[in-house]
Amino acid sequence: MQIDDSRPIWAQLVDEFRRRIAAGEWEIGAKVPSVRELALELGVNPNTVQKALGEVDRLGLTTTERTAGRFVTSDQASVSDARAELATTTADGYVHSARGLGMSLRETTDLLAERWAVDEAGSTKDTETTKLSQPEREDER
Repeated sequence: MQIDDSRPIWAQLVDEFRRRIAAGEWEIGAKVPSVRELALELGVNPNTVQKALGEVDRLGLTTTERTAGRFVTSDQASVSDARAELATTTADGYVHSARGLGMSLRETTDLLAERWAVDEAGSTKDTETTKLSQPEREDER
């Protein structure tokens, strides 16, 4: 995880923990690593981790049991909602950037399909790019 100085660290940790849950890195019903373990892993203050985990609890993605620790929720709907929200935020950013570059819907979907295929093939070439064709008609934009 890369820390961004423009946002509070605890808020970035909330995003990271939500992502881990949504992506299945922290499985439904599984025990969440301890505050100390997460602080060491991420190189941040344990109090910051505790604040972030408290917010994840408040969001309903984890639950804390006094003597047993913290667990990922067993509510599949909550996890699915978090996944959908994160995917929508990512998609919105992509659409905004593509439109800002003057790309058409067809160009953006073609590019997305190509990048999906590159990722599935296991390519690590971040510099591979698509040769975007100019739209045949102005109304495709």
